[in-house]
Amino acid sequence: MSIIKSISGIRGTIGGSAGDNLTPQDIVECTAAFGYWLLQKGNTKKVVLGRDARISGPMVTQLVSATLNGLGIDVIDLELSTTPTVEIAVTALGAGAGIIITASHNPAHWNALKFLNEKGEFISKADGELLLKMLDEGAIRYAEVDELGTYEKAAGWIERHIDLILAMDWIDVDAIKARKFKIVIDPVNSSGAISIPPLLDRLGCEYVMINGEPNGKFAHNPEPLPKHLTELSAKMVSEKADLGISVDPDVDRLAFACEDGTLFGEEYTLVAIADYMLGIKSGNTVSNLSSTRALRDVTEKHGGKYFASAVGEVNVVTKMKEVDAVLGGEGNGGIIIPGLHYGRDALVGIALMLSHLAKNGKTMSALKASYPLYHMVKDKIQLEKGLDLNAILDGLHQEFKNEDCNTIDGLKINFADSWVHMRKSNTEPIVRIYSEAKSVEQAESLVAKMKASIESLTTV
Repeated sequence: MSIIKSISGIRGTIGGSAGDNLTPQDIVECTAAFGYWLLQKGNTKKVVLGRDARISGPMVTQLVSATLNGLGIDVIDLELSTTPTVEIAVTALGAGAGIIITASHNPAHWNALKFLNEKGEFISKADGELLLKMLDEGAIRYAEVDELGTYEKAAGWIERHIDLILAMDWIDVDAIKARKFKIVIDPVNSSGAISIPPLLDRLGCEYVMINGEPNGKFAHNPEPLPKHLTELSAKMVSEKADLGISVDPDVDRLAFACEDGTLFGEEYTLVAIADYMLGIKSGNTVSNLSSTRALRDVTEKHGGKYFASAVGEVNVVTKMKEVDAVLGGEGNGGIIIPGLHYGRDALVGIALMLSHLAKNGKTMSALKASYPLYHMVKDKIQLEKGLDLNAILDGLHQEFKNEDCNTIDGLKINFADSWVHMRKSNTEPIVRIYSEAKSVEQAESLVAKMKASIESLTTV
């Protein structure tokens, strides 16, 4: 059981002892700090809430809402919704901030509060550090009885979100309808079950849904990785479907399956959509340091420039604005389209991929085969208490000082035909080790080599 308080929010396991897990006491304290931060910023005293389908979601929502009301802040609750929908609603409703109650890809016994600013974007590092300071100091003043905030529910926002997507010039609704795609959906018993079907209905697609009851009882580990999507792959073959769609519980990560049941690869979600969009309008792209090189290759093929950022959506968005990117995202299947909003959005990713397939006439497997082939291995090491990770990474940097190293976020070592990236997770007490190479064996060997080096440095 654990709790993680970071600049991007609070995340932990439900139950247990306060301070060690995500208990009601911790939820109230962190919400109060966020609300007080909002008041100190002078933003509109209105917060938009939304949650995924986790069992603990309603309980957490009540705690968050009451705490904000106690600070004199009005609450608009979208209830069961998606992360990108909440992000859009923050600006559309003129709110001063937003809170998304979701632990993303973590298992069902986890939950979290994701904090948004008045732009519907994740709060900055500086604001996150200020919030943590307020949390530590505990100097929070609540509203008098005649100044308490209000609470209201707001329906229809997923439909408004879909309206905005289908109004985009990039989306070819007629072409999609003409292809009459058959699709298998795996929303892993959460918000995708109430957001993907209405989108596909508007696009004239036939679909079959598995794990479609949004009850928060995830049928499998909710992270959309190949080992968790065996049911989706099997259903693709039995249904003779054109493609499969998998999302995480809050619908900001997106992975596809091909018509033969093989997985397209969440790393290639962004690659394929970039290929489609840059084929219409050339421009720059951004992904984080742990994402595939294939995006760089595709971007340069279309005459654009590729840029890398530190891991974390807020860092990707900052770099996208800096270089005026056409699109960006992360290798976890997160797509960010500035013309819609600066946040990862699986729903717009689905519409863009369907437009791509409809217009080029290829199957999913043929489309995947058209891109530079890299293989990525994603591993991790449990982060023991007291371990000096910075010292270990400094030691590795020294060991590989003759290679192309990047230290803006942990340590990334670029080799001629491969790379490895090591960094502390923002959401779990682990060290992530990602590698990419021309073969799985080469990528696995690189991870093993780094693990051995880390072990030798920790035993010195």
